[in-house]
Amino acid sequence: MPLTLQEAIDRRRTTNGPFDPRPVSLEHQHRLIEAAGRAPSHFNSQPWRFVLIDDPKIRERVADIGGRTMTQLMEGGTFFSRYRKYFRFSAEEMDQRRDGILIDQMPAPLRPFIRQVFSEGAMKVMSKLGVAKLLGDDNRSLIAGSPLLLAVLLTKEEYKPGELSGFYCQLSMGMAVEHIWLTCGDLGMGIQFVSTPMEIPGAWDELKALLNVPDDLELMAVYRLGYLPEEKRRPRIDWKSDQRKRLSQLAFRNTCATPEQDPAEKP
Repeated sequence: MPLTLQEAIDRRRTTNGPFDPRPVSLEHQHRLIEAAGRAPSHFNSQPWRFVLIDDPKIRERVADIGGRTMTQLMEGGTFFSRYRKYFRFSAEEMDQRRDGILIDQMPAPLRPFIRQVFSEGAMKVMSKLGVAKLLGDDNRSLIAGSPLLLAVLLTKEEYKPGELSGFYCQLSMGMAVEHIWLTCGDLGMGIQFVSTPMEIPGAWDELKALLNVPDDLELMAVYRLGYLPEEKRRPRIDWKSDQRKRLSQLAFRNTCATPEQDPAEKP
């Protein structure tokens, strides 16, 4: 039975683990793009374009780039310096902040030292021990094992950074991707952002060349997608991010001087 809109929103998740290996049906691929196409855009300009990537050879090459860039981020300490502020190491800390990611899945020998592991010095030591390469290999396997990759692009006719049209394009692109995300839940699929190639100079250009992105389009993001497996296996290092901020932390009433009150808790 299809999910209601509220169910789709409540169940929206990022899939960190592997997908079922069966191919995503052409019908479902088209439903994802049609859902994206229903997103609002300035003057109905519909500035988004999409590349559906199911060719195993191209997926393997994207996976190589994704794995290599993950290793580079870990080896250079860049991952820690950029993202340390989002790491949470206890349920109490997560409940208080209600944001970020709770690191709750670690290889057994590292669990007693979880805070120390995610320090700049420790990550450099781990890189020398080959941990960065291990994480890169894991990332590569996740991407290569995803039956569908999706590239999101914007037309340069509309997307002009520094101008209002560029801002409008990014707003509408976010809404189009959210439509895809919610539709994935309805189809029994998962989705995850492939972020690491964006963080290494030159890697993004490799992807653009691989996908034959023309001069009039801008490659904005790449996602991996697939059907959710019956048995959910988690990566060796993983996290939870289920917490959401309370109303009083998110919203104000009439002006920014008055936080919205949280509803009374049910007995």
